[in-house]
Parts: sequence; structure tokens; C-alpha cells
Amino acid sequence: MSVKPRLSAAAVAACVALGLTAAAPAAFATTAPEPEVQVVSTTPTADWLHTDGNKIVDEAGNQVWLTGANWFGYNATERVFHGLWAGNIETITRQMAERGINIVRVPISTELLLEWKAGQTVLPNVNLSVNPELAGLDNLQIFDYWLALCEEYGLKVMLDVHSAEADNSGHFYPMWYKGAITPELFYQGWEWVAARYQNNDTIVAMDIQNEPHGTPDNPPRAKWDSTSDIDNFKHACETAGNRILAINPNVLILCEGIEVYPRPGESWESPNTDPDQSPNYYYNWWGGNLRGVQDHPVNLGAHQDQLVYSPHDYGPLVHEQPWFQKEFDKTTLTNDVWRPNWLYLHEEDTAPLLIGEWGGRFGQDERQDRWLQALRDLMTEMVIHHTFWCLNPNSGDTGGLLQHDWQTWDEVKYEQVLKPALWQHDGKFVSLDHQVRLGGEASTTGISLTERYAGGGDDTDAPTAPGRPVASDLTSSAVTLTWDASTDNVGVVGYEVRSATDGGPPSTVATVAGTTYQVTNLAAETEYTFTVRARDAAGNLSDASPARVVTTPSGGGGGSGCAATYLLTNTWSGGFQGEVTVANTGTTAIAGWRVTWTDPGGTAITSLWNGRWTVAAGVNVVLNESYNGQLVAGGSTTFGFTGTGTGTASAGLTCTVT
Repeated sequence: MSVKPRLSAAAVAACVALGLTAAAPAAFATTAPEPEVQVVSTTPTADWLHTDGNKIVDEAGNQVWLTGANWFGYNATERVFHGLWAGNIETITRQMAERGINIVRVPISTELLLEWKAGQTVLPNVNLSVNPELAGLDNLQIFDYWLALCEEYGLKVMLDVHSAEADNSGHFYPMWYKGAITPELFYQGWEWVAARYQNNDTIVAMDIQNEPHGTPDNPPRAKWDSTSDIDNFKHACETAGNRILAINPNVLILCEGIEVYPRPGESWESPNTDPDQSPNYYYNWWGGNLRGVQDHPVNLGAHQDQLVYSPHDYGPLVHEQPWFQKEFDKTTLTNDVWRPNWLYLHEEDTAPLLIGEWGGRFGQDERQDRWLQALRDLMTEMVIHHTFWCLNPNSGDTGGLLQHDWQTWDEVKYEQVLKPALWQHDGKFVSLDHQVRLGGEASTTGISLTERYAGGGDDTDAPTAPGRPVASDLTSSAVTLTWDASTDNVGVVGYEVRSATDGGPPSTVATVAGTTYQVTNLAAETEYTFTVRARDAAGNLSDASPARVVTTPSGGGGGSGCAATYLLTNTWSGGFQGEVTVANTGTTAIAGWRVTWTDPGGTAITSLWNGRWTVAAGVNVVLNESYNGQLVAGGSTTFGFTGTGTGTASAGLTCTVT
């Protein structure tokens, strides 16, 4: 694979399938734990991947870590990426790479593949004033153009059949076949796309079917056993996988789970009962139940080393599962949900896991945030592959990494949730491409796989333990920890901050690059024990630091004051974007704030982020989120909003401490 200049849009459709590539610049960086070094050998000429136990490796045996995001739209009635009505395709793609996303999961439909197979394409609804480079391109040509951009910026791609039909709600149907879309046509759609891109190592993975599900009393439902029955997803994934691998033996095959699985002594003929009374089945998220693999593993024959299992997992804001209806943490989730449903496959070294969907809204619900942090930390500690749901802001129950203008990133969600779980080495994001840096050939903040493994080495020396944390700025709900750095023969890439209460086991509350961290969302009048561990570039963990025990005081605002300042940040015909800075003007820390104002005539707020917004008697009221309410003396935070009108300065803007 060689790096070539940017191709014109007109030339893309004719050359992408042959694996052409390009190069461009980037900017962004951070640090996070990463896979251990396995074997370093000569640089492969292609970027195909395979598995080794619970790891994914390149052709030289070097371990890789797939850390990405989803971008949907090709699965829906629009038959093209969502957001191209407002965002530029090159800008969005480049920014994903710059921000450390090294693989993009792209939902599609079997109906779309069959249309393309028959030569049927559409001119999609694309804003050509924002995307002039897409003028005259149909939806397949746009996809090929985007693949060339991915090569240019060092991104890899995973295709996911999200539904049988091209339908915005198609994923609600439980099966991979529906109506005119038969199982055989489902297989033929996969064969066509595998053949079209068999020489293009930008597409390195194929997720056979999104979230097969259903319950026995509501047919059709997906089951998992060793039969060849039409509703057996294990058989469907096996069949599709083997037919794809007969065409391209180098692509990874992802098999998701189902929804229910019979308990011991029950069968697929057992009646479905209320899980809270006398359950005959184990329940989990759609696509998240892989219990059946224990007795009925997927068989890909000679290509078994291309198999990856791919469960999905979500938090309480998506659905109030039974395990969220009690006090939960990473330990209870691991024991009650993750290990019995899918984590055992990783722990027993059966096959790699890739969490194909996880994510959701952040900063709106403490329990949701607790789940997000727990799963993120589990994947980071165990180097489990994942693709975050999602880039799109128009995912109703999760929101996205982008705001609704398709140009502004949700920095809080990105920085606090996703960024710590992206593959990094020595402070730079790692591409899955051997030649192209993540972010482009000229990137100074991303590196290629060749650069990651240059020089060889099999480091097994752990860093020294960090110093005992020093606690400062202690309030009823937060404390700042600072510690002396560890030393290492290769280099420390991050620190795990761990917390324990009531004599229980420690759990990781954050993974950070530096030697200071503010722990928030603490309970008043509670004793906490904090320790820190260091991780080096080879994945080695240090011993825990000496412990620091703190007891939070009782709550209270402390008499501090705050001020709010308005800034008009953008305008367009009929609308505007504004920002309010909230500053602690007192001499002590505050635990929360409240901002109010009345919209000037002709102005109305339509959406707001980084705050909880309500309107009472014509007055806008914004309360802090859980993550931005604590402000030290002199500290500040911001929230933003869009509205209709000219964006004239708000009337009666007032801030009060809560």
C-alpha cells in the first residue's frame, strides 16, 4: 500500500475498490493505556488483521487495539451518511482521525447492498454548498469517496448490516431476514460487498448482523444453538462468515449475541415468563447475550482466527434493566452482567471481544455516568476493542459526539468518556494503518503502526509505584489529588486513579495522563481511600501507591458568589449560537450554580448543552450538570445554546449559588 495525493471526486468511484490511498495533516493528542507488545517483525505490506486468543494482531503478530465510533445513515431511508446536510464529509472524517478514532463502524442494510449489486444507486440529499466535492456523485460513489478519505487519514472501516430493509427504524425488527429479504439474499448481499472490496484493506471487519433479538412469546425471535434452523443466529453468522471468507479470507468476522438464552433445564420451546417472577431465560441487551457460545461456538473452519464476538451494552437512560434497579458499580456489573454474558470469552482466551455499541448521554444522570465510567474502565484495563455509539447527534436515546450543527464536538463527552479509551502511545493516537499516521501522513500527533512498533522490544518491566496522593480543595462532593510521578524504562503513558469506600475493593474512577485529578460526585460525610497505579507503553501496571484517606465534610454552599457572562459565538439567517460563562466570584469553592434570564423580543432558545435547561413563566433557568457544578474560587465553566432570532444580549442574566 502506498500513499498518493488526494484523488478527485470524479476519479474516486473508479479506483477506491482497488485500494488507492492519500495523505493529509492533523492536530490533536492525548494519552491512554494500550495493548502489550507481542511480537515485532518486518512491516507487513497490508493492514489485514487476525486473532490470537483474545487479542487482535496484524500480519506480523503485533497486537492492535480497535477503538472507534459509529456513523449511521447508510442503513436508513436516506441511504447515505446522516449529517451531510450540515457538515462537510472531509472535515468530519479528518476530525475523527485527529481525535483518535481509528476505526469507523458503518451501519448499512441488506436492501442497500442488493440495490448496489443490481446497479441501482440514488443521488442522496447532500448539501452541496457544504460538500461541493460531492456534486454529481451517487450514494455508492460517495461511499467510495469516503473510503479514500479514510485511507488518507489512516482510518479503518467496519461494515455492519444494521437491518434487512433500508429503514430508519429497521433495527427494531429482530431478524436478519424480513419480507422479500430472505436469508439467501442476506448472504448474497454480504458476498457482493466482500467481492467488491476484497483488495481494499481499508475495510478490515464485517459485523454480520446488528442486534438480533426477540423473546419466545413474541415471534420471530433469534435463538442460538447448533441447528440450521432459519431463526438460529449462530448458524446465520457462521454461514455468512464462511461465505465472506471464501472471497476474502483476511477480513475480520464479527458475530453479535442475541437477547435471551434458556436457563439450565430449559429449552427454546420453554414458555417465556416474567423475569422478575420465574424466569426460564436469561435476558440481556439486544445483541448482548453470548451465553450460548459456551456450548455452541461459532465455527469458521480454517479461518477461525478471523472470528470476533461483538456484544452491545448500554446504561439506564436507554433502558432500566433489572441490574440498574439496585446499587451498582463496576464490580457488580462485571459479576452480574458482563462476565456471564460475554466477558468470560475474553477471560478464558476464547476469542477477542469488540463492544460494537456503547455510549449514551453524559452528565445528565449520575447512574448513567457511573455505568459509562465502569464499562469504559473495564475495556481500557483489559484492552477490549470497541466502537462508541455514536458520532451522530440525532440518535434519540444517546445523543452523539457531535452537536446538532454537525460541526461542534461535545467536548465534555469526548474528553471525559471516550478519549481515555482510545489507543495511544507516548501521547499520540495510533492508527491501524502501517504507513499512514492517524490524522494523515503529515500528522504530528498521530502515528502509524510501523512507527508504534519501530525498534522492537518486549518490555515486561512495570513502572515504579506513584507517590502517595496529596489531597487538596476538599469539599462535600469533590477533592483534588496530586501525586509524584512514576519512573519506567520505556515511559509511563497514564495513571489509574482508584477509590474505595467502607473497606470495599478499589475501583478505577479515572485514567489520566498527568499527575493530578479532581474526583467529583463524592458523597458528603463519607470516608474515601484513594490510590494511584501507573501504566507504561507496553501495558505493564505498577503497584498501587500508598493510600490517602479523606473524609468529605457536610454539604453547603459556603456563601460563595457567582457571575454569568454572555457571548454571541455565531449567527446565521434566522438563528444564532451563544455561550454563557459561569465564574465563581467568591473565595471558597461552590458545589452548584443556577443561571436565569429572559429572552429579548424576537429571540427564543431551541437547544442547550452543558446545563439542565427549563423555562418557567417565560424565564430560562439553567442548572449545572453533575460534572460542571463544582467550581473552585476563581474557577469557571461554560454552557452553550442555539436559538432563533438575532442573538441580542440576554436580558436580566443572573447567577446564583445552589
